[in-house]
This record gives sequence, C-alpha cells and structure tokens, in this order.
Amino acid sequence: MGYTVGRMVTDSPRGEVGDMDDDRSLRKATLPPALLETLFNSVSEGVFAVDLGFHIIAVNDAALKTLGLGRSQAIGIPYERAFRANLQGEDCPLRRAMADDEPQYNNSTLIRGPRNRQLPVTLSAAPVHAKDGQLIGGIVTIVDLAAKREHFRQLDRGRPLGGIVSSDPAMRRLFDVLPTIAGSATTVMINGETGTGKNLIARAIHALSARADRPMITVNCAALPETLLEAELFGHRAGAFTGAHKDRTGRLAAAEGGTLFLDEVGDIPLAMQVKLLRVLQERVFERLGEQEPIPCNVRFITATHRNLEEMIAAGTFRRDLFYRINVLNLEIPPLRDRKGDIPQLIQRFMERLGQSRGKPIQGVSSGALEILMAHNYPGNVRELENIIEHAWVMCRGHVLNVEHLPPALRATRATSPPGRGSFADMEARYLLEALESHDWHRGRAAAALGMHRTTLQRKIRKLGITLPEKDGRHN
Repeated sequence: MGYTVGRMVTDSPRGEVGDMDDDRSLRKATLPPALLETLFNSVSEGVFAVDLGFHIIAVNDAALKTLGLGRSQAIGIPYERAFRANLQGEDCPLRRAMADDEPQYNNSTLIRGPRNRQLPVTLSAAPVHAKDGQLIGGIVTIVDLAAKREHFRQLDRGRPLGGIVSSDPAMRRLFDVLPTIAGSATTVMINGETGTGKNLIARAIHALSARADRPMITVNCAALPETLLEAELFGHRAGAFTGAHKDRTGRLAAAEGGTLFLDEVGDIPLAMQVKLLRVLQERVFERLGEQEPIPCNVRFITATHRNLEEMIAAGTFRRDLFYRINVLNLEIPPLRDRKGDIPQLIQRFMERLGQSRGKPIQGVSSGALEILMAHNYPGNVRELENIIEHAWVMCRGHVLNVEHLPPALRATRATSPPGRGSFADMEARYLLEALESHDWHRGRAAAALGMHRTTLQRKIRKLGITLPEKDGRHN
C-alpha cells in the first residue's frame, strides 16, 4: 500500500501527531510500511481512507470482505461507488465529518455487499489532518451488523446456557439440574408464562445432551392450523392433499437422532393429540398419503404456558398424552417473581444491541431503572427485551433515561420517591436472598449474582444491610 497509507495512518485524526514531542513523532513517522500495513489489516472492522475528492486511497482486508471487492477494484474509485449506496449530503457521515470537522459515530445505513446483497452496517467517520492542521482526507470505519449478529448467535450455540441470564435462587436450582436432565432420553415438559424463555431452556437441554451434534427442530404448535400442523410434523407425499405438489420431509424425520421441541403443546387439537400419542408410545409415524410406518429416534421436549390439568378436566387435552409428556417437569418462574434479574438482563440486552448494531449505551439512569424494576412484565423477559430495544433506539446519548422508555410504561411510573422505600429496598432483599441461599458465603453469592466480591461488599455497606457473623467460609 506504500507511503500514502503510511501517511494517512501516522497523521491520523487532527492533533494526535502534533501533540507529540519531536522524537516520538519521528519514531511514529518512520515505522516500516509493512508494519503499518499489518496494523491496518489487524483491525476486525472494515477501515478505508479517502482523499479530498472522496476517492479511496487505502482500504483494509475487513472492508474489502464486507464490500465484496478486490483491492484493485476499490483503490481510486469514489467511496459511494464501493458501497453501492446512495450516501449524499446529510445522509453521508463522511461528508458531514469532513464538512463540520467533527467525527461522526455509529450511523446506520444499508449498503450492497457480496453478490449484490443488502447489508445493514454502521459507519463512523473522522476528518484526517496533516501535522500543520490542513485537512487532507477522511477515514471511515464500517461494521457489518449481520456478521456481528451471526457471531453472537455462534457464541450462544457454544454456551449451553448462553442465552439465559439469572441469579435468582429458583433459576439457579433449575440450572443445576439441567445437566442431569439432559443426560437422559426422557421426555421433558417445560411450564412457564409466555416470554419466560422456555425455548432457551429447551435449547440448553439439547446442547448439554448426547444428541447435541444432531438437529434440534422446533415446532410452534400454536402457529399452525390442524391440517398444516400434521403435514409439518409428519411430512407428506405429493398429492396427499390439495396443494401438496411434491413430497415433503416432516419435522420428525428432520429431527432424527436429535431433539424435537414442541412449543405450546397445549394448543394441539384433540385429533392431532391421538397421533402424537402414538408416536410417543410406539416411536413410529406415517407420512400423510402413506401407510408405511417410519421408525422415530427423537427426544421430545414440550413447553406450554397453559394449565394442562385444567384442560384435561375441561376435556380439551388428553390425560394419557399428558402422562406421556409430563415425565420430567420444569417450571420457569415469571420475571415478576425474580425482579433481581432485571439489572443483569438489561445489561445483557444493551451489550448485545451495542455490539450487533454499533451504538454502545453505557447505562441506565436511576429514574429509568426504578420504573423498569416496578413494572410487573406480563410479557416477561421478552417484554423487557422489547422495552430495552425501544429505549435503545430512542436514546441519542449514552444513558437510557425515563424519556426513552415506551410512553405506556412511563405512564405507570411509581409515585413513591426514589430511595430506601423503592429500588433500594428491593435490591437489599435480593442481595439478602442470594446470600442466604449460599449460606452467607460472600464469594459464592457474588459469583451467583454476577458481580465481584468487593462490589457486593460495597452494596452491603451502602444499603446498610446487617449480616450474621457467619459467612459460610468455614463450614
């Protein structure tokens, strides 16, 4: 890339080189070009530099990969052409940065990437000056949001409990038994209100099991009418019903050797319940339009937010099917019963939003947190996640404030003033529960709460919590 790249890198944003003493500036300016190129390409985000005419004069490997271009294709062309996007005037962070002489951060837009596919990205731009302060070009960092999201999905696949955050004692007890449950082939039923994370528990069981290298297939039983549910589950031959133009493999066959997760099993119609019961009893099924039984080696996990025993009494759910699926039963408490998890969940959601969409938020104001802690969350964790995403979008700064929360939530703001009577009391009760559940051992309680021991001790002092003399270390 030669001297041009070296100059752009060493002269960097305004004032950085000029503020150094002559010796340090000289050492920086004489770095070998090969080292500068290595540093340039070691950055995981895409970076490119332009001259005053907005032509690309330097680009790293990550940017070329995101844009789907070769180096010879990118060097010398207008950067808008490399993006294949309409970036003009106020919509262009680079032009704003160079016109206003101010960096621009985390501007979301769509560009064209490899194979002309649209890519959601964020762009950050800064003007570049020579040592004498003269503007000589600009530099842009590009973050591929689709790649970021896939990165975090892969991370969660590698962590059996990657998507689950909780320090609640009841949830921790559930986590403790998951490896034992996963080690068996027994059918599991997960009970919990909508939005509590039943699908995450199911995925954790599969990931911890001996079937982890085989597929986990999910069927949302509430989302399909009876005829389509049967075809989705069992598959069909061409001509089996109107619209069945070709053979189709069902979800049962797709899950062979792995796990079939039947979400909202309480919504399965009675006629379909009979067929599912046969699969569970005989481990065979038939495709629609066929009469030949097909063996089935699948581990079943079911989930529901309904009270199946009440449905049995009402005649809308089969008792024999209930006994088949209710061998191991897991209950997920609603978020209103484990409000101490709310700060951890908020932090996780903000981190994921910041890392996948490129706009970091540093924290939540005490007023906003008090509202979030006071809400009862009929939609549970999913509702909290949606609230945080709403606030994240509305926030223009680095802290989520009350005005960023959804209007309906702000309207229910607690009338009691913040302080000992509200969030502080709730936090103190939560810390006491965690300490008691760990026999007052500060270290283990802090680990379960996801904080450092010194942070826990500081909170204990701040909240005026009185603890017993025992601390569990000598038991």
